Amino acid sequence: MNEQKPRLAGKVAIVTGAGASGEVMGNGKATAILFAREGAKVLLVDNQKDRAAQTLDTITSEGGEASVFTADVSRADDCEAMVQAAVQKYGRLDILHNNVGIGGSGTVLEVTEEDWDRVMTVNVKSMMLTSKFAIPQMVSSGGGGSIVNISSISAVRPRGLTAYSVSKGGVIALTQAMAIDHAPDGVRVNCIMPGPVYTSMVARNMTEERRETRREASPLGVEGSGWDIGYAGLFLASDEARWITGVILPVDGGVTIASPSR
Repeated sequence: MNEQKPRLAGKVAIVTGAGASGEVMGNGKATAILFAREGAKVLLVDNQKDRAAQTLDTITSEGGEASVFTADVSRADDCEAMVQAAVQKYGRLDILHNNVGIGGSGTVLEVTEEDWDRVMTVNVKSMMLTSKFAIPQMVSSGGGGSIVNISSISAVRPRGLTAYSVSKGGVIALTQAMAIDHAPDGVRVNCIMPGPVYTSMVARNMTEERRETRREASPLGVEGSGWDIGYAGLFLASDEARWITGVILPVDGGVTIASPSR
């Protein structure tokens, strides 16, 4: 029996938000590690070089291949340079995993115009910009490519985070529009909606009581982690998902289909 080759063997990936802000595993870091484990060469993009460097250390210690690129993906020049760096270093581009995002609280009565614009810029505009420069390189590589955008179940279950919810709804619309626009070139575009996963982003403001409440919100009664998002991203990036595009995939332990307990 032939040994199965790694799922991303020969592919080059960019993962944005590839660092983690603490000891707890983040979505982007987990995704980058899994991509490398499955044979991809990974450009680790983050606006904090030291965070991406920690991800790099993990990947290289496991024998994987990756490198760090510091960028603000809300800036077009940085996005263009990011894609050029991946192609110059590794010769092609096959996968773009858009993981960068920030929070935003308050209703439309409470949010400031500046905060609204910042959330939309970081959470939606950044994905448009990274894709703008990545897609032509995917097409020129000859095999199309895969883009995975990270949204949130807040897009379909609003909970007082209006700017955030609207931005994540925008990510869904952007995903489906790009899936149609670029399907003729063999570029697949899909979206993951994480539920209340326990990551470094939320851990710093999380009490144990609140963490337990979040766990209990899942019908499965299991806490989600960055690895759960990473494995979903790995599948969507792989050739196993070659006939999947425009999909919005909840990875949430069933939270979006659950009725309130009281």
